[in-house]
Amino acid sequence: MFTLALRNVFRHRGRTAMTLAAIVFGVSGLVLTGGFVRDIYIQLGEALIHSQTGHLQVMRTGYYESGTRSPEKFRIDDVTQLQRDLAAMPEVYAAMARVAFSGLLNNGRTDWGVVGEGVEPDKEARLGSYVRIINGKQLRDGDRDGMLIGQGVAQALKIAPGDRVTLLLNTSEGALNSMDFRVVGVFQSFSKDFDARAVRIPLAAAQDLLLTRGVNSVVVALKQTGDTERVASSMQRGLAGQSLEIRNWQELNDFYEKTVALYDRQFGVLQFIILAMVVLSVGNTVNMSVFERVGEFGTMRALGNRNRHIARLILTESALLGTVGSAAGVLLGVALAMVISAIGIPMPPPPNANVGYTALIRVVPEVLVTAFFIGVAATILAAILPAVRVSRIALADALREAI
Repeated sequence: MFTLALRNVFRHRGRTAMTLAAIVFGVSGLVLTGGFVRDIYIQLGEALIHSQTGHLQVMRTGYYESGTRSPEKFRIDDVTQLQRDLAAMPEVYAAMARVAFSGLLNNGRTDWGVVGEGVEPDKEARLGSYVRIINGKQLRDGDRDGMLIGQGVAQALKIAPGDRVTLLLNTSEGALNSMDFRVVGVFQSFSKDFDARAVRIPLAAAQDLLLTRGVNSVVVALKQTGDTERVASSMQRGLAGQSLEIRNWQELNDFYEKTVALYDRQFGVLQFIILAMVVLSVGNTVNMSVFERVGEFGTMRALGNRNRHIARLILTESALLGTVGSAAGVLLGVALAMVISAIGIPMPPPPNANVGYTALIRVVPEVLVTAFFIGVAATILAAILPAVRVSRIALADALREAI
């Protein structure tokens, strides 16, 4: 049956070429779109990790749910030993403390509400590879009274590096405290909303303002993003019984989860459209080929082949076409992905973002396998109805077509 099917495929070269072209086009389209969507996931995730949250954050239990309203109630006091333990893990390249606060920033003329963080500047500079300094310089450990502000804050208060500002906030006991700072730089991150309110000051200055030695979280930066889940599980076991919890970057970025869900639905619809396109295109070609061979099938039945043998032959031919066409489509898709990625695709800023980026087409094994099997399945599905219909034609009618 396989040998006969293979001969039939090569015998009808014109229609075979048309069928293969449809399959190759559909499968390569799936490879390219799947690789493009996966690149969006990767670049969005890395932008969030390396501009805001890091890979993991260790915090007091309950801080994630309600700590933003009362951060002073969820502070980690003995943070030095915790940082050492986390930084000693082989997958970790930095563990940095942060303390959160909100307050008013005054430029001498007007106030602006800000949400800030006290950070360890040199460590944060290593993590923040997606944070662009668009004016001034990066905040460093030696900048005792330095402040790094978001682009939106700079525009709202009309301030620039070198200007003096006053930060007013509530201490841990509820009293008001203020301190003067010098703006050292203006940054631009992935999120426009974040830049509109964000300021960063040295950790020691923030602790002096808040009258505390504690911190709200320890941000963990990993060498490889793919190690996130495994390292989080290991950390959770090591911190058992200490009233601490670990949140990964996906849990800390609700925007990412919603974006992935949206693109998954859109890509699912696209897969269905391409599947339908291949089924219809291949089905039309197979249908024409099958009904032109009614006389041939009638002769086979007269020689003793049963109806199921005819149907099996047609499906085998389609499976061969689907396998060859899908393999060629995957190879073409990979080649195009490499060429396109070498050039890059300039993309405008996504919603709620400040800057555009250069998209790539990722070669993802999962996407390649899915595209291949969709191509094969679509080709076989397209042949089922013609195979059933031609096998039910009366033998006398089928033989008459051969005359």
